[in-house]
Amino acid sequence: MKKLIYFSVITLICAISIVACNDDSKDVTDNPDLVAGNGKLSLKFDNVSGNQDLKLDSTKYTNSSGEDFTVTTLNYFISNIKLVRDDGKTYTIPQDSSYFLIRESDPKSRIVTLNQIPEGNYTGIEYIIGVDSLRSVSGIDKRVGALDPSGDPEDGGMYWAWSSGYIFLKLEGISSKAESANNKFYYHIGFFGGYDSKTVNNIKTVKLDFAGNKAVVASGNVPQIRLVGDVQKVFNGPVPISIAKNPSIMFDFTLSSNAANNYKSMFSFGEITQYRFL
Repeated sequence: MKKLIYFSVITLICAISIVACNDDSKDVTDNPDLVAGNGKLSLKFDNVSGNQDLKLDSTKYTNSSGEDFTVTTLNYFISNIKLVRDDGKTYTIPQDSSYFLIRESDPKSRIVTLNQIPEGNYTGIEYIIGVDSLRSVSGIDKRVGALDPSGDPEDGGMYWAWSSGYIFLKLEGISSKAESANNKFYYHIGFFGGYDSKTVNNIKTVKLDFAGNKAVVASGNVPQIRLVGDVQKVFNGPVPISIAKNPSIMFDFTLSSNAANNYKSMFSFGEITQYRFL
């Protein structure tokens, strides 16, 4: 019995080690150069479709394959956030406070407030689209808030219980080109490298600079950084995705990897607004 328990523990440790080695989040989880401070900073995620504002259930858009589509759902995880200061030093948001579910249907979710930021001028940001592998296999006590596997009924669930994995990005909609029930298309992209069997690793790291602008964190000064997420990038990337050919992408490793490689470039810097408080 003791040998069995020992073997089970070793197996679990090995599984965690394997997925950690496959994790694309290592760039943003290094020890920070800066210690926590008293400042605040917010991120505003503004989703668009090309040069148009994204509006659910109404506006019809056209993708790079010339296919019409209307978006009904857009959700994605942002995690492991690191801020880059103009002196080259970085500050990594404590991991327990660094998981956010952005939902286009919920304007409040699209504003992310970061606390205890060291004062200074920030010129760049890094973060993961998705959830890192170590947190994905952590105990349920480490997966609360946005990571609660039971999810919010309004988002339709962002967790695959069968694979102990999160859906990193969920894009759903309607297209006349989708040969499916009610012309619906579904793109649910996940996979962190695998827990008890190897899968693709679709964890993607985004690195953005603020194009010469500075987010000034100081007493009484709270900057808001607008980050633009373009759903067109899901279709238009290294491997263009056609709704007609692929109205559903979920469990196919190759197709999900193509979609993840596409949406890795979906974010761009918008602008910085400085808010002053007495």
